[in-house]
Parts: sequence; C-alpha cells; structure tokens
Amino acid sequence: MSETSIAIQSSNILVSLNGQEVLHGIDLQIRAGLWTSIVGPNGAGKSTLLKALAGLLEFHGEVLVFDAPLNSLKAKVRAQQISWLGQNEVTSDDLNVWDVVMLGRLPYQDWMAVPSSQDIQAVETALQATQSWDWRQRQLGQLSAGEKQRVLLARAIAVQAPLTLMDEPLTNLDPPHQVDWLEQVRCLTSQGKTVVSVLHEVGMALHADDMVVMQAGRIVHQGACSEPTTHRAIEAVFDNRIAIQSIHSHWIAVPNLLRSR
Repeated sequence: MSETSIAIQSSNILVSLNGQEVLHGIDLQIRAGLWTSIVGPNGAGKSTLLKALAGLLEFHGEVLVFDAPLNSLKAKVRAQQISWLGQNEVTSDDLNVWDVVMLGRLPYQDWMAVPSSQDIQAVETALQATQSWDWRQRQLGQLSAGEKQRVLLARAIAVQAPLTLMDEPLTNLDPPHQVDWLEQVRCLTSQGKTVVSVLHEVGMALHADDMVVMQAGRIVHQGACSEPTTHRAIEAVFDNRIAIQSIHSHWIAVPNLLRSR
C-alpha cells in the first residue's frame, strides 16, 4: 500500500447533537499506512469527528473507507475494516481478560462458533503486545483503570483491521505505558495499517506522521507533524499558551511562559 493511497475520505460532513450543529462541513483525507493525530482544544469536535468516521454517529455528507462508502458497508465488513477504541467504554467487569480481548475477533466468527486457531493466536499476540498476558484469567473488575485500558487496547489490536480509530487512548496510562502505546502504533503502521487517534497529549500527538488541527467544529489545518505551519496552527488554536519546540530532533509542546497576558 503506497503512502499516496487514501484510507478515509470525507466530504462535507455535518453532525448535529441535541439539535445543535457541532461539525460544520468537514472535508478530510487520511493517508493510508500512516498515523494521523487529531488535536484541538476542548469542544473542538475531535471525538465527534472520529465517531462519525467510524459510523457511530449519524451524519450528513459522505465518508469513504478505502474507496467504499461507509454507509454501504455491511456491519460485519465494517467491523473487519475498522477497529475502534473509545473513551469510557462500558464493559462487563465479570468477564475475564481473555474473553474481553476475544470480543475483538467476533467480526470473523460465525454465530456460536468456537474460536479458530487464528482467533486464539490474534488474542494471544495482542495480550502479549500490551503486557496484559499475565492477567488473562482475571476478571476485568479486578484490574486498575490503567490495566483495563491496556486490555481494551489489546481488544482493538486483536481485530487486526486495516484501520484503527482511537479516541483518547492514553487515558489512565502512566508514562511508561504511554510509550508502550506509541510503540504499538508504530508496529501497526509498519504493517501497512492506518491509525487515527484523538489525543489531548499534544507532545505525544507530535510523534504522528500527519496531524489534523481542529477548532470550533472545523478543521483549521492538516499537514505533516514536522511542518512549521502545523506547529503554528497548533499554537494558534491553544491561544499561544503552548509552544512547539525541537529537542534532540523530536518535537515537543511546552508551556509558553512568555506569552503576553
């Protein structure tokens, strides 16, 4: 899959919640095989956009996933194409970790079918990758919030979809496991898969290939994370309260203590 191919394309996406329009005509292209992060201040519409791209919210306009209209995809095909990790997902605390991650394999299984060897291997690989293997027989309710988040990440990885959408995936993860998450994202893109993440952690988001900057329900900039125009756009939507700087060839976001008040 070449870098120039498009995983997701949206045209004039409009979303209203409780009678109020919150996305105002979003046109977007996400390059395949890369990691794109979506950033912006609270209320910018980041999570709403991601849910629309996943087909989890009603929208007006068009979304194409690998050139196929999202609304035309059957539920099973959509679940095989798009892996989802959302915020504050409701899961049964009575399920053990293995069974939670096996839920990621449901799009490939017939009704009441026994998991295949491929299903079992996918779950084991995902648990090992997220360092959750040792808990596989424990109930979800026995885990900390950070441990649960790693299990839900394992479920998303187990789907083995070509496109993974993650909404605030670093919630409850301590810094070492945030780094582990970053490594998992890079593992996915090295396999030619596409990752789109909504992140509050701008410094982590700058590790992505591309960035979408949002404000007030609109995209104000899209470009490579290394581009100065991307950095200026990020600073602008956060009212210049942060500054993007380079340290040891990596871009970081720091408080702008020199900003005039």
